[in-house]
Amino acid sequence: MNILRRIAEERIREAMEKGLFDNLPGAGKPLRLDDDSRVPEDLRMAYRILKNSGYLPPELELKKEIVTLERLIEGLQDGEEKRRRRKELQLKILRFNAMRKTPLHLDDPLYKEKVLKRLKG
Repeated sequence: MNILRRIAEERIREAMEKGLFDNLPGAGKPLRLDDDSRVPEDLRMAYRILKNSGYLPPELELKKEIVTLERLIEGLQDGEEKRRRRKELQLKILRFNAMRKTPLHLDDPLYKEKVLKRLKG
């Protein structure tokens, strides 16, 4: 264990022994795991309503389509159909990247490998 981790663990233990964590707001309640920090503030409420209604935001719906299309392409044997689906995939990725602040390939550490694999065959 490195020195910083050891110091942090010691300070946390000391605080627990002193009871500093006993009366925190939300104690005993489930953690809020929704991280909407990447969603613009003016869209957060709308996205939360969509999520609670069982709908996905447009970006996530498009990402879901991209993943489905990638899996479909992997299983295709026909060369012409595979080429047509690859073009469709490229267009979806372009649309997805246009909707986001960070392109899809920056989120995926295996993106280069996937692209090279697609280009080869």
